[in-house]
Amino acid sequence: MWLQRALYAADAPSPRKKILVSIFQLGAADGLNIVVPHAEKPYYDLRPTISVPPPTKAADKREDAAIDLDGFFGLHPSLAPLKPIWENGHLAIVQAAGSPDPSRSHFDAQDFMESGTPGFKGTTDGWMNRALPQETGHISPVRAVSIGAVLPRVMRGPNSAIAIESIGNFQVRNAEAARALETLYADSSDPALQATAREAFEAAALLQSLQKQKYEPANGATYKGHFGDSLRQIAQLIKADAGVEMAFADVGGWDHHVNETGVRASQGQLAARLAEFGQSLAAFWLDLGDRMQDVAVVTMSEFGRTAKENGDRGTDHGHANCMFVMGGGVRGGKVYGDWPGLDPEQLYEARDLMVTTDFRDVLGELVKGQCGNRDIGKIFPGYTIKPRKLLADA
Repeated sequence: MWLQRALYAADAPSPRKKILVSIFQLGAADGLNIVVPHAEKPYYDLRPTISVPPPTKAADKREDAAIDLDGFFGLHPSLAPLKPIWENGHLAIVQAAGSPDPSRSHFDAQDFMESGTPGFKGTTDGWMNRALPQETGHISPVRAVSIGAVLPRVMRGPNSAIAIESIGNFQVRNAEAARALETLYADSSDPALQATAREAFEAAALLQSLQKQKYEPANGATYKGHFGDSLRQIAQLIKADAGVEMAFADVGGWDHHVNETGVRASQGQLAARLAEFGQSLAAFWLDLGDRMQDVAVVTMSEFGRTAKENGDRGTDHGHANCMFVMGGGVRGGKVYGDWPGLDPEQLYEARDLMVTTDFRDVLGELVKGQCGNRDIGKIFPGYTIKPRKLLADA
């Protein structure tokens, strides 16, 4: 039976490969309050009530002040758990990054970023699916895995990919029905149907085997919230040597048109989102330990927010944003990208941070370095990437 053979295969050791983990911040995160240009005076002029205060001296430390990175940029105070990774040179930030497409529609902008073809709606697959190198022989059923109920746009395409809502809650509800389905698909004359069924049953067997092993994060790692649970499951699959090469997770709640912050920058909606975001990324780093040498994590959002706060102490749909890249092979401790400035004449359409780094430049470099796929012209059709040299061995 396929389930029995798959379970045996799942127990066999897998050669370690480099892994790319993509995180999507749904709702358009406010990159200017996440990575704060605290040395830029117009930032405070544009945001008199929701800006993050500049870093202070240790003797006069304020819990709502930005955490200085390089004298110009600073992290939002809720991202304090990421500062040690930055200091150790394994967290890089790309500021003023994003899509060249001007859309401020959540749906269109996200679709363009997940397809990897901004401005073109005819693409049928996602850039992560296209980035998977062609392989022969047995392929892991979780080679490309998304944590969630539905396979996201970015992973859809001809290459095998799977969505897992929860490792712990997965179960075969009816054993007799499962055996009947196995027999039905095994006897099918359609090779494609046989292959699809085989992959599904192999994934089922693998997840059942993982359920039998109680998972405890290592090195005191503490994941937070729903997003943290997604990262914990990705870490579990990686450490089980299950054959993961790509993983995807998303985290929502970034569309802050009203009351983005509380009385202090360390309070309010954005601070709460960033606390879960930062602590969970730091937990992932701690949990994987030496395994992070093989892993790179990249974060993105469909677009940024307006440079100027609105009348409801929030921000509206903007243009450029920031991206984080974290991993053992990352040249971190640096803010990459060309800073365009926030003076009126420097803003995009007189309202937004200008995009100076195309998001495909960041993703293309990671695809080459992590996935070993150098055919970038097929992954991002019609675009020639301009690498930022984010990876030490790229």
